[in-house]
Formats: sequence, structure tokens, C-alpha cells
Amino acid sequence: PLLESPFEVGLRSLQSLGEAGTEDGIQSEQAGGKRGFSAYFSKLTRNRREAEKPGGAAGATSSPPPAENISADDIFIAVKTTKKFHKSRLELLLDTWISRNVQQTYIFTDGEDEELKKKMGSHVINTNCSAAHSRQALSCKMAVEYDKFIESGNKWFCHVDDDNYVNMKTLVQLLSQYPHTQDMYIGKPSLDRPIEATERLGDNKMRPVNFWFATGGAGFCVSRGLALKMSPWASGGHFMNTAEKIRLPDDCTIGYIIESVLGVPLTRSNLFHSHLENLQQVSRSEVHKQITLSYGMFENKRNIINMKGAFSVEEDPSRFKSVHCLLNPDTPWCPPQVAY
Repeated sequence: PLLESPFEVGLRSLQSLGEAGTEDGIQSEQAGGKRGFSAYFSKLTRNRREAEKPGGAAGATSSPPPAENISADDIFIAVKTTKKFHKSRLELLLDTWISRNVQQTYIFTDGEDEELKKKMGSHVINTNCSAAHSRQALSCKMAVEYDKFIESGNKWFCHVDDDNYVNMKTLVQLLSQYPHTQDMYIGKPSLDRPIEATERLGDNKMRPVNFWFATGGAGFCVSRGLALKMSPWASGGHFMNTAEKIRLPDDCTIGYIIESVLGVPLTRSNLFHSHLENLQQVSRSEVHKQITLSYGMFENKRNIINMKGAFSVEEDPSRFKSVHCLLNPDTPWCPPQVAY
């Protein structure tokens, strides 16, 4: 069946769509009418067209002059993963975009891996969180990500998953449009409406809350100015407590702190992409403009960027190697002079 609740759509990197429906604290809404792959993606197409109207979203129109000259060194990129995906997912990222951005990238995982440490050194952080794909485990990792970012002194905190490709050049271009001292929360929602949740106030009192959040499956960025304001709800053990208060996973909790508690609206950008959207709509001619890309399966169909490239789909099922060779043709392992 189609994804049936905001939680199910909002929970990124979800391997089993069925397991999300049991969570409490969420106003589940059955999707009426036509169900299935084509209906879901046609709706996403309409939403995308709406958002891409002039003035509709960050990155949808021509770039204004930079508000601040930043470089890749000003960005802290946190990649969330789990030990069982070190080989199947992380090695692909290490071979592609991370290979050019080792100094900016930190990997947050849940198990020791000597091979990974040889490649990334102190940039591999064992969070000692559970390896389960549960709300608590996800929030545990995000809490460590947040604290490490604050400690770093960097200007921007950007979170991605282990199935994201990051184009650092366009990420720098986007973030340079906003002073890092201002309150900025940038990303893409996976829902077409604010998520509805129940906030626990103590003494068995509750109240409904609704807010927009950027799905972690597409990646999102938070300015240092805003991240510092989040501290009472996000630093140390506070993030876990905040997540429990609304019984939602980590990306939703980030949105709750920023939009619901601090009153800062999400700045939408259609340059971030998750496996919860139809990735076939990203054309090869537009690939170089995107900030994040993803891949996945939906109803046994491959959901990937539709591009001919240096490698066949069998050799490169995620299309990340082909994307990387398109963006970085000087990469040693990219076949020379490939006609894309």
C-alpha cells in the first residue's frame, strides 16, 4: 500500500514501511483515493512544480550574490549510518563524494570498524547508540551529531544519510546566500502539509502541535546562529528528552525545536533529494545543479537518477558513480571521454 501516515513518509531510510505505523503521538491520516506508485509520484510532481514557481523555494530561481563568502571548510557534514551498512552503502560514498571532502565530513555510526578508521581517522565517530532503526536510536545519533558540530566551531551543520550523494560545490553556493549568524534551517519536506504530533507537557497534560520539518533522507542544513539557540533542547542529553516529548524521530525533532519551539520557519530547497520522491524527475542536464541525490526501491521498482553514464545500472545501481564521473571527470577510476 501507499505510505499511510506522516510518520511513515517522514521516517527516512526506512527499510520496512510497515513498522512505522505503530508509533504513538502522531495523528495518522489515511491516504484516500487512488493508491500506488504512480499516484504517489504524480502528487510529488505537482508539489514540485508548485514549489518551483518563481520565489517558491531556495535555489528555484537564479542565485543572488553571496551574503557571505564561505568555503567547504566552513561546513560540518554529518553522515548517519549503521555498522551493517559500512560495506554496502558507505564504501560507495567514500569512493565518490567523500573522497573529495574528507576534512568536512564526519561519519556517525554505532560500531567499531578499523578499516573505516584507517580511511577517515578521527572523523569516524562511534556514537555507542543502538544499531536498531528505532526512534530512540536515531535521536541518540542526532544528539551526538549536534554536540560534535557545536564543538567544531564550523559555520554550518549539514546532516545527510548514508544513501545521499552530496555535491559540495552547489551546497557552498546555496549556503553562501545566507549569513551563518542568522536563523537558517534549510531542506525539503517529505510531506505536503505540516506534521501533526502530540506534545507531552508533564502531569499527564498534552497538547497538539504541528510544524514543518526537512526530511533527513534528503539532508538539511542549520546555521550556527540557529544551532546555538537550539542548545537548551538539543545539547547533551536534552535532544533525547525532546524527542521523547513528541515521540517522533530525529529529523522531526529538529523541525519541532526550530519551528515549533523557536518559531523559525523552514527555508525550502528543491535541490535536496531523498528516496521518498521520484528521482527519475531529476534530468541529467540538471544533475550538476543539485545539492543531494539519493536512491532506493519502491514496490520492487528501482528509484534512481535516470541517466546514461560511465557505468551500466548493473555496475552502478545507485547511479552515484556515474553522477560522480559527470561532476568530477578527472577522478582516476572514471572512464575517459565517456559520451554521457
